Amino acid sequence: MKSPLSSSTRSAKSEAATQAGPGPVASFVRFVVLGGGVGIVSSVAVALLAAALPWVVANALITIASTLLCTELHARFTFGKGRRAGWREHWQSAGSATAAYLATSLAVTVLHLVQPTAGMLTEQIVYLSASALAGVARFLVLRLCVFATRPAKQQTQQTQQSTRTAPVMLAA
Repeated sequence: MKSPLSSSTRSAKSEAATQAGPGPVASFVRFVVLGGGVGIVSSVAVALLAAALPWVVANALITIASTLLCTELHARFTFGKGRRAGWREHWQSAGSATAAYLATSLAVTVLHLVQPTAGMLTEQIVYLSASALAGVARFLVLRLCVFATRPAKQQTQQTQQSTRTAPVMLAA
């Protein structure tokens, strides 16, 4: 017969591992796969939408949609929160996405100034290059600020857990 303490210890260890999240390399790989995948789909969507709207407007609409999707993916999988992103994470992520939007818009606007007849392939190369550079900065912001583990909250949770388990241990 299994001890009830061993299963609770095991679940407490797995809960602590989930709270800590994956390491920086694993997070970066997940960020590149998930964010990069959404970025490539977004790139195609911007190009298609830009046929009907000004490029900057198409980029803005796709940036909003992809940011909402990526924030959810990053909360659940990239940074190992195991839950949906809250309003705070969405607003903070929107701030970093705004900077990425400005970088990609500036890059393509400069391309159009330098080479007014640039083809879609050249536009995509410039857009994806700017997105990749902005993505690295965005990863750092999301990892260090938006989805960072809050030490004070962890300490409060650990204190509450030890307070709850102390009477059980004394009774055993």
